[in-house]
Order: sequence, then C-alpha cells, then structure tokens
Amino acid sequence: MDFRRLSLCMIVKDEEDCIGNCLSSIEKVVDEIIIVDTGSSDRTVEICKSFGAQVYEFPWNKSFSDARNFGLERATGDWILWLDADEELESSDVYKLRDILYSDEDLLSIHLINYYGDRPEPDKTFDIAHTRLFRNHIGFKFIGKIHEMLNTDEVLTIPEDGLIIKTVPIKVHHYGYMALVTENKKKFERNLTMLLEELKQKDHNPWIHYHIASEYYNKQEFSKAFDHVNHSIKDFLKRLQAPPSLLYRLKYSILINTGSIEGAWPGIEKVLMLYPDYVDLHFYKGIILYLKDMFKDALETFEHCLEMGEENLQHLTIKGVGSFQALHYKGCCLEKLGQIEEAARCYAMAASQSKTFDSPVEALRELMAKQQDLFSPLTEDCDDETLIAKALTIHLPKKYD
Repeated sequence: MDFRRLSLCMIVKDEEDCIGNCLSSIEKVVDEIIIVDTGSSDRTVEICKSFGAQVYEFPWNKSFSDARNFGLERATGDWILWLDADEELESSDVYKLRDILYSDEDLLSIHLINYYGDRPEPDKTFDIAHTRLFRNHIGFKFIGKIHEMLNTDEVLTIPEDGLIIKTVPIKVHHYGYMALVTENKKKFERNLTMLLEELKQKDHNPWIHYHIASEYYNKQEFSKAFDHVNHSIKDFLKRLQAPPSLLYRLKYSILINTGSIEGAWPGIEKVLMLYPDYVDLHFYKGIILYLKDMFKDALETFEHCLEMGEENLQHLTIKGVGSFQALHYKGCCLEKLGQIEEAARCYAMAASQSKTFDSPVEALRELMAKQQDLFSPLTEDCDDETLIAKALTIHLPKKYD
C-alpha cells in the first residue's frame, strides 16, 4: 500500500490564545503544517513555528479564499485537511485520520461541533457535517471572499439527484461562536462590512443574504434578519435551486422569536415536505403548535422529534431538539392536557439528560409545588438531583417508561 501524506492548511491572524491548542490536537498525524499568516502582531507566528509549521506571510486583501488558496498552492500532501485556529480535533479520533486517507472518495465531511454561549458546554452546541478533507492536486480551491466554500461543482460530477458526500467519524470542536470570542474579535462588524460589499456584486451568491441574516440574528435584529433570509430563499429559487434547509431553520426561528406564530403556521408544513428528515424543523413545528394551544398535535410532534433523534448531520442541528429539549416540551404539553404525573416524569427525564438545560428543572419544581395532592411536599433545601430522582420514581403506564 502506498503511503499517503496529509497536509494541514490554515489561515491565521492574532490567534495566540487558541492556535497552540489547535496544533497540539493534530500535530501527531499530519505530515506537514502550512500556515498562512495575514498580519499577526502577537505570538501567533512564533507558536506555529514551534510546532514545525511552514509559515507564509500573505498581505490581507479582504478575501479569505485568496489566503486559503495561497496555502493550498504550497501543500504537498495527497490530502488536505483545513481547520481554523479556534478549532480542535477530538483526541480519540486523531489516529482514524490515517486510515481515512486511503478512501476512494475525493471529498469527505467531518462532524463539526460548534459551541455557543458563555463557556463550552456539551449540551450547548449545534452540529453539522462539514467538508474539511479533500484530495489534493485535482482542482479544489476556495471561492467567495467571506464564508468561503470549495468549488465542488467545478471539480466533481454532480448526479441529477445531488451529490452525497460521505461523513467520516472524525469530530472537530469549534469555539469561534462563543460569546466572548465574537465580542473580542469584533466579528459582527468585520463580517457584516465584508458581506455588504459582496452584496453589491451583480452575480452575488445566494448564500450572501443568508450570512447577513445570520449576523443580524445573532445581534437580535430580527426584522433585518428576516428580510435577508427571505431574499436568500428567493435568490435560490430564481436559480431553480432548492433553498438549503438551514435557511428555513433560520426563518422559522426568527418567526418564533418575534411571536409571529400566524406567519409561521401553516407554512412550516410545506417546508417539512421538502425536508422531512430535519428534526429542527419538526421541533419548531411543535413549538408553533404549542403556542397556538394545539397541545395534542404539539405532543405528537415532540414525540416524533424523540423518535428522529439528532444523528442526521446533513442538517445543522441544535443539541437537544431530538432529546432533552423535546422531552421538556413534551412535558409542557402533557401538563396542559392535565396528565400531571406523565408531565413530571418527562421533565425529570429531560433534566437527567442535560445538566445545563435548566427549563425542565424549573418546570418540575413548579409543577410539584402546585400539585402537592399528587406529590409529597418539597422541602426548601431539596436539591435538583433529589427532585429529579423523586420524579423519576413516579409510576407510569409502560409506554412512558
């Protein structure tokens, strides 16, 4: 068997706080590290060189693709793995990479775990399959000045029913969406400026409106976000392309956040005909039905979410919508329907699955305090674990066990 080499390609600027962790997670399995620095003024370059990286300077020209492609041109490996400085390879997956290099595929996706919130927590992530491994020397390059992507359509033959990209069992943890990171790097101002410049181009990509919408959404400027996500959907349709599923996910998240429930129903039913395997959209349907006081229908929807689970990485999925969050809302529906013991059990099951999702614990405590004829009175010092354990011992019909 011929030995195949793996090149790690990255672009960096002022990443001294995280680049060491990134390179430590991957250095043992890559054959070369190609770093393109776009103007660091801290210790980033020094740290990269300490890992044996080849560091090249590239004057920033407001194009992430140009910087990445500059690095690709200098990579000699048979395969390219690209990462960002605020990412780390899962330690237990490191050595799986060597076997993957002998795949017959030309392009592979990994499991990207994106953390959000104030600190990294395993239950505060959104997960997706992301193309990060590709064969070198066959024409792959990055396109788009910001939110760059590979020129897959130019390199690979796309079947009529769409390209299916294999996802390999490699996890990469991404910390770039953490609140402190986005604030410190002023990503909103930088990204929005670049995206609005791209929007001025007559042939701008339909994704540009989506990325602008995402920026406004993260700042809770929902009206602007809604306008741009609708523009993105229209732009894809004008190209006779089905709008990607995450556009609709963003659209219905905005409608729910703004209380525009009548605008969300029954439109989401049509979207689910396009993406029946997307658990997030089913979860949003359940929320919409719940807010419309259609508790029986909402209950069925959340039960369907639990049946679906969260393993489908072809769609951007928030952790919990096929597990603990769906269980919590199932409990909410059961409580509204007067099935108190079943509701308490669902709240407890939801709380036992996540230590950071507080809503079911709060709901359980309120429910047991209100229904003291069904539950033994709570003591003031009753901690969460005792509360959950007490609720889990409630005798229920077999279908709820």
